[in-house]
Amino acid sequence: NAFSHVNKKALDQFLQFTQQREDLSRRQEEVARSKIKIEELIQGLDQKKDEDIERTFRGLAMHFKQIFSEIVQNGKGELIMIKNKDAVENPAAADDSENLHKSVEKYSAVQVRVSFNGAGEAKRMKQLSGGQKAVVALSLIFSIQRVDPAPFYLFDEIDAALDAQYRAAVGAMLSKQAAAHTQFVTTTFRPELVKVCSKVYGVTHKNRVSCVDVITKEDALGFIEDFN
Repeated sequence: NAFSHVNKKALDQFLQFTQQREDLSRRQEEVARSKIKIEELIQGLDQKKDEDIERTFRGLAMHFKQIFSEIVQNGKGELIMIKNKDAVENPAAADDSENLHKSVEKYSAVQVRVSFNGAGEAKRMKQLSGGQKAVVALSLIFSIQRVDPAPFYLFDEIDAALDAQYRAAVGAMLSKQAAAHTQFVTTTFRPELVKVCSKVYGVTHKNRVSCVDVITKEDALGFIEDFN
């Protein structure tokens, strides 16, 4: 028989493979459309993230400038957002789907520049003394608290490295922030914070046991005077 080697199922197989090819092509198109939608979603989220970061940073920078000038008489402070070098040199790169993830790295750092006398060139953090760095750190903490307040803060000897004038300014700032229904608990061996607090607790150590008792401001100030 001349037709004995002919695949009699060829037509059925052709139709079956054709259907499979159409199904795969349709799935490929669905995956491509889903990919585009996901990329658009990522781009939108990245843009919203950048907008939220910029809005939050503007508020933080504004409060930092105000608070630093309140703590440091005649002082000036500013926060500067440093953008990624690639984002500055090639802002269109984020529109490329292959570089879409790079838009997350739009910002690289935040720079702090301050002047403690209001004159001369502003200094960066690495140029400051330990006490000056503490002032900057506290200014930043208070700025964050104004942008996104928390109900409770615990400080451990935040005034240890500060000069008397800055300790008094920090005490006044704590009183001001506490008026906005925020509670501050801090340990100290300096009189300035004790003078502005609403309640004082003394911690003593007897027979290997620590005891915490409510004491008067006068007793606390007397202890601090004897301690120092």
